[in-house]
Amino acid sequence: MRKSKTRDMTQGNIWKHIILFSVPLLIGNFFQQLYNTVDSVIVGHYVSKQALAAVGSTAPVINTLVGFFMGMSTGAGVVISHYFGAQDQKNLHKSVHTTMLLTFLLGIAFTIIGVLMVPFMVRFMKTPEDVIAESTTYLRIYFLGIAGLMIYNMGSGILRAVGDSKRPLYFLCVTSVVNIILDIVFVVGFHMGIAGAAYATILAEIISSVMVLWVLTTTRDVYRMRWKDLRISKDILIRICKIGFPAGLQIAVTSFSNVFVQSYINRFGSACMAGWTSYSKVDQFVILPMQSLALSATTFVGQNLGAKNEKRANQGMKIALILALGVTILLSILLNVAATPLIRMFTAEEDVLYFGRIFLHFMSPFYVFACFNQIHAGALRGAGDANGPMVIMLTSFVLFRQCYLWITSHTVGGIYPVAFAYPAGWIVCSLIMFLYYQYEMKKRKNQLGCNTETLT
Repeated sequence: MRKSKTRDMTQGNIWKHIILFSVPLLIGNFFQQLYNTVDSVIVGHYVSKQALAAVGSTAPVINTLVGFFMGMSTGAGVVISHYFGAQDQKNLHKSVHTTMLLTFLLGIAFTIIGVLMVPFMVRFMKTPEDVIAESTTYLRIYFLGIAGLMIYNMGSGILRAVGDSKRPLYFLCVTSVVNIILDIVFVVGFHMGIAGAAYATILAEIISSVMVLWVLTTTRDVYRMRWKDLRISKDILIRICKIGFPAGLQIAVTSFSNVFVQSYINRFGSACMAGWTSYSKVDQFVILPMQSLALSATTFVGQNLGAKNEKRANQGMKIALILALGVTILLSILLNVAATPLIRMFTAEEDVLYFGRIFLHFMSPFYVFACFNQIHAGALRGAGDANGPMVIMLTSFVLFRQCYLWITSHTVGGIYPVAFAYPAGWIVCSLIMFLYYQYEMKKRKNQLGCNTETLT
């Protein structure tokens, strides 16, 4: 019998399942963004501007790597959620053990490769000379603990796939507090500089990985991990990579492409750059609800398609979309009303406040368009289709956006056309994703001969 820690989404109230599953994800992501912000504040105040610049300059590499493994964990989660929904305990067991052994092996490989590649990555990012030493130190220490991050992400993906989004939240909250405390102790107390911040981060990640492994190895539920059963199933591995690799590649490439977008912002001077940075800090929190609901849609659709309930899977996608739109519209209104105090949290300089307000006022009405591509992509991944969302998002967020920026910078000019690059990408992506989703649902209906509703 399944224990209450899991969430069987194949029956019961759909609204309740989506909300109760997504709220812990939202809170967890909020904590993650919060302690990243605190990290920067502590380093900026107690070390040096070079150290703060080093943390910022390494962000593209770190976000690219983290994004890739988030995609891979999504792939594993989809496969596991299918077997969990179908109550196929044998393949569920094989999926869990294939996923974890793959994670352990990749953890070792990426630790070695990451440490060796640090000098190249620092130079590739065109890091200023006075920041190279700090960046190198931070990245090397970070890669030494990358296995902890990978184990936590994959382990949390397994728990979420069986409907348990609460314990990954608890672990993240605990390690967020631990990271902040260790930052203060190492940086402020022991004066370890940027190395202290890096050690604080990897220690927190190691603790989170230990907690996830403890749950997986001590539970009595169907997803229990037994060390003696760790082996890779070729069929399961192919299924995981088929979904996870495209999703991870899409996130990684999109994250890395943001480096080039930043270069267009930099042309308007330091005040504009600081205003954009302030806006971006707020932006990270605004998109959290739709991302959490997209992950909910992935698990919900995965479980219900595993149970061969097409109609319920599509209903779950619709409800997730309605919730995302409602929350995002509310947040967009609040952004416009509270633009000045929000930007003032990061700076008191009037020219920076001016640009920060411009970006918040200009961008906030367009967030609703991002909801469509996020939720539809999550639903498609839950259905086992990762290639479609990957191609659409890469085309919209990377290829289209870069072409748009090049054309506008050589014709129109000005800060507004540059800022509109992000909304333009959201709109194009949402339109294509909507049409693709309709096509896939119609094709699935014809293939399976079931009454699958499509979004109208």
